[in-house]
Amino acid sequence: MNRRTFLKQGTALSGGLVLSGCLGRLGFETQSAWRDPPIVEDRPDAVYYPAIIEGMGMYGTTTAGSLGFALMHSFPHRFWNLTGSRKTKVVVQSDDSVHLMASVWDTETETILPVDVSVEISNSDGRVSSTNLWPMISPNMGFHYGDNIALPGEGQYDVTLQVGPLQTARTSPFNGRFTEGQSATMQFTFDTDETYNLEIRRLGDKAGTRGTVDLMDMEMIPEPVVPTKSELPGRLLHEGQSGDATMLVALVDGDHRFSDTEGPFLIVSPRTPYNRVMLPRMALSATLDRGGDTITQGTLQASLDPDLGSFYGMGIDELKTGDTVRITVETPPQLARHDGYETAFLDMDPIEFTAE
Repeated sequence: MNRRTFLKQGTALSGGLVLSGCLGRLGFETQSAWRDPPIVEDRPDAVYYPAIIEGMGMYGTTTAGSLGFALMHSFPHRFWNLTGSRKTKVVVQSDDSVHLMASVWDTETETILPVDVSVEISNSDGRVSSTNLWPMISPNMGFHYGDNIALPGEGQYDVTLQVGPLQTARTSPFNGRFTEGQSATMQFTFDTDETYNLEIRRLGDKAGTRGTVDLMDMEMIPEPVVPTKSELPGRLLHEGQSGDATMLVALVDGDHRFSDTEGPFLIVSPRTPYNRVMLPRMALSATLDRGGDTITQGTLQASLDPDLGSFYGMGIDELKTGDTVRITVETPPQLARHDGYETAFLDMDPIEFTAE
């Protein structure tokens, strides 16, 4: 089903709303349905199947230096922003034309980069839009950047994607890389028939149940996922859940890729519970207790590694059998969320376990 079919079936999907009569005469057939598409009423505080999955189209990809850029589009739709632990719903405005999305990655290692991304859009008349894209997460795309954008009409546009320097620590071979901003310019043609005819999938009885759809196969774009449990380096210490995020904790010993010191290095790898989607932009801390005394306490540093992707880590002096390890989420993932993720990764309890 596409957007136009969806609009015609507004009665079944939106609780009895009929997009005809006075609304039709006022020209609101499109925008009124965009403002409030169907949403599951009884949503769990977890990742869940939304009522619908909205399709995505590809405008194109390009490279600049060692960075890859992709530009995607969909029809405007709601999402939720997160500031600290406060969630704010972003609704579609009447002048929103397209939901513009981007991904950025290192072409040498195919590693998705959690950087800041802004766009500047212009046409033959000059600049029409300039904004920072939100880092966000959705069921079918996982981690990406996006926002609803107002355009003056159909036609060809130039867009410059600008990324800032990487604000996290990094391991070899990323040492010294991504320290400066980079930009790439692309062209796209905004065609309402192309964008508004993208597929909409209704999930039926699955809607509202815990779980999610598979990630889209976007071919030219690396998947925004972290390694499986068996692919983690070192020794797996614990697998826990916090706010429906899966948190894998591992210990690496003597690997100078992670630390210049000789001691062990504690790694925490958060991910979504079903597709292993990366969860950057968190703040984590760790406490190690031995015999009732705290022997180590500190911040887990946000980091990037070509094999681990986005992770959090800190060096420790030692870890003995019987030590208590406590991982505390100081700030949940500062990511905007689409339907299906807006109730997860918010109230995140500490994870505590005893080392074996």
